[in-house]
Amino acid sequence: MSDISSKNDLRGRMRALRKALAIAAPSAAERAAALLPLERLPAFAVFSGYHALGSELDPSPLIRRLAATGAMLALPVALSPDAPLAFRAWDSRDALAPDAVGVPAPPPSAPGLHPDLVITPLLAFDRAGGRLGQGGGHFDRTLEALRATKPVFVLGLAYAGQEVEQVPAEPHDQRLDAILTETGYRELKTT
Repeated sequence: MSDISSKNDLRGRMRALRKALAIAAPSAAERAAALLPLERLPAFAVFSGYHALGSELDPSPLIRRLAATGAMLALPVALSPDAPLAFRAWDSRDALAPDAVGVPAPPPSAPGLHPDLVITPLLAFDRAGGRLGQGGGHFDRTLEALRATKPVFVLGLAYAGQEVEQVPAEPHDQRLDAILTETGYRELKTT
């Protein structure tokens, strides 16, 4: 089985599992945010969150905790389906508007930012930093572009039950530096 077909098979299984985990653990987002050891993160002046879709673990409690450090919050914005994501400043008092792929995002009038810390949703992760996303490649293209300009720390946010033995990897896949779940924080062995 090719990496692409095994990824697609895994995506189907993990979407169903994540939905079940979301129902079974309604307070997982709050627990995860409380377990983040801020002192273990590299210095960051700008961080990015995301707008949770479907059963993705809600980053709102984590965003509030990171914003309390004084860092600026950015949200990703798809400018086109095949381009890296841009990041724009966002304040919770400001309205969001659908981006090029329909995800709520800050409007074009919001200032562009370049995050030092990126919180990313996922379908599955492994101990080597592998991350399985939705399949559009948005975060892989984005992380590759960001990492080409400066160091960026990538923190996956997921339910503990989303861990798998090994995420099928392709050369373009970008790895996580750490994972945060409702059971704790773990730095990953990226190679």
